[in-house]
Amino acid sequence: MTETSGPWLAPGTWRIDPAHSQVGFSVRHMMISRVRGRFDVFDAVLTVPEDPMASQVRATIDASSINTHSRQRDDHMRSADFFEVARYPEWTFTSTGVRADGDAFLLTGDLTIKGRTRPVELALEFSGARRGADGPLRAGFRAEGRIDRKDFGVDIEMPMDGGGVVVGDRVGIEIDAEFTLAPA
Repeated sequence: MTETSGPWLAPGTWRIDPAHSQVGFSVRHMMISRVRGRFDVFDAVLTVPEDPMASQVRATIDASSINTHSRQRDDHMRSADFFEVARYPEWTFTSTGVRADGDAFLLTGDLTIKGRTRPVELALEFSGARRGADGPLRAGFRAEGRIDRKDFGVDIEMPMDGGGVVVGDRVGIEIDAEFTLAPA
């Protein structure tokens, strides 16, 4: 198998390629703009059985690897005010299902942040699979969704004079992931 253009993946264990993947987020700042950031350290394994719709993914994120291009803000995000990384260094996502949604898919799973696990739903796009120049079969995905940071104990209140808040409650999640098929 050298290439697929349909919605199916070869069965096996697929590992994320961090050099060709990104785990990002965005959140409203001062009610007027969005701050975007990413996590630089993460891992994921995708297990694909004969029926690809029964696939499972398990991912971890190193919460201390937050990168918003502002050292002061990142240090504050690592503190007990936000992520409390000294106590909760790792976040996890474990899928619970995938289903077709038109030309795309919906991925459901349990996300754990700061010891709180909540169900989440991500819009999932499969970009196809093809053999890379380095040999292994590669597959690409994009996932997007939204969470409420307060559901996960990231509940700092920072009201502004005149109304509104410094940090919005809704956090956009954007994941671009490229996986490689492990040798059988």
